[in-house]
Amino acid sequence: MKQLNNKQWPIEVIAGIIGYLTTVYIVAVNSSILAEAGIDREQAMIATILASFIGSVLVGMWAKVPIIIIPGMGVNVLFTFSIVQQYEFTYAEGLGIVVVSSLIFLITAITPLGESFKQAVPDSLKHGITIGLGLFLVLIGLENGGLIVSGDYSIITLGDFSSPTVIVSLLSLTVGIVLFVKNVPANFLITMIVGTWIASMFGILEKGKGEHLSVDGITDLFILPDFGHIGELAFWIAVLPLSIVLIFESMGLIHGQLNMLNRSEAFKSTNRSSAVSALLSGFFGTSPTIPAAETAAVIASKGRTGIASIVTGVLFLLTFFFIPYISMIPSSAISPILIIVGVLMMQNIKYIKIDDITEAFPTFLIMFMIPFTYSIADGMAFGFIAYPIIKLVTKQKDQLSPLLIVVSSLFLIEFIIKALL
Repeated sequence: MKQLNNKQWPIEVIAGIIGYLTTVYIVAVNSSILAEAGIDREQAMIATILASFIGSVLVGMWAKVPIIIIPGMGVNVLFTFSIVQQYEFTYAEGLGIVVVSSLIFLITAITPLGESFKQAVPDSLKHGITIGLGLFLVLIGLENGGLIVSGDYSIITLGDFSSPTVIVSLLSLTVGIVLFVKNVPANFLITMIVGTWIASMFGILEKGKGEHLSVDGITDLFILPDFGHIGELAFWIAVLPLSIVLIFESMGLIHGQLNMLNRSEAFKSTNRSSAVSALLSGFFGTSPTIPAAETAAVIASKGRTGIASIVTGVLFLLTFFFIPYISMIPSSAISPILIIVGVLMMQNIKYIKIDDITEAFPTFLIMFMIPFTYSIADGMAFGFIAYPIIKLVTKQKDQLSPLLIVVSSLFLIEFIIKALL
């Protein structure tokens, strides 16, 4: 670790504290999403805390950079709604898919294969995945907050605006947007606190929450990943989209954050740290970790070394004692964060080449089919299949790499198998 003088230490510690305050919301939000996959919410909180602690400390000690590692938004949605719910794997079997996908990520991080993947998949498809995940998060946030429901004469319609849950969700969303656009520090944390208070004023908090610290989740914490289906095609069909999202999302975030630090030479160690952390997540019992976008707040606070991320990691571990209070947070206070994060992910739409329909059309397919099919894997498949077809019929086959054709073929095979079954 780089030697710090007496003036630098306090700066790094403060940057780490700021990093914690801007990312601690993930404990409540990630556990809320994982609970939809069948795990106890308190148990999911413990898994999230451990994964964030180990990931942040690991990257701080190994790569020596102030990057925070937490379970990824979008990745957790893919795990819950695609891997567990759509493919009907158990939670333990889903963790087995997490481990294998993360192992593939690690292999790309320690071999030249990572660069090959980066070059093989067009930027338009990468942006489509990010935007599609953002739209999906917005949809889930609106649904969890009761702002949209299944319609009698349409697929979805507005919720009951006289419902206390909807009113609380709207008020919490308003607070969250105001705090975010005003760039208030720890805005997501404050949003959850205020949203929980508003919910208590409307009497919609669950009774008994937050009264004591239960250790029930600890005894069953380490759900062992189940690899029983590893020899089946369905297992690998689920592995494919998760591996792709992990590889490209981590690469993109790390590149951007290291550029802010002028530390591009630390990419390999940071990427490998991120891959190992994602791999360990499967054994802790949560969806994979990725570098947090909120790392920008740490860098803006003049955090420059791994001390900052280590401080953040240690604070995450101390969050264990606040689990009873985090358990109090209702979905109406969490849904605004899902919506805001989703909108942020959708900002990648500015990178779409609208004037080139051969690039734009596959991107739009991914964007819209992810939320419309309620499946990240299926949404990705539409775009990955369409891309080589469009390039071939427009005589642009030189823009197709063998690796991309292989991936696209695998998605096509998946659809054919679904049609035959």
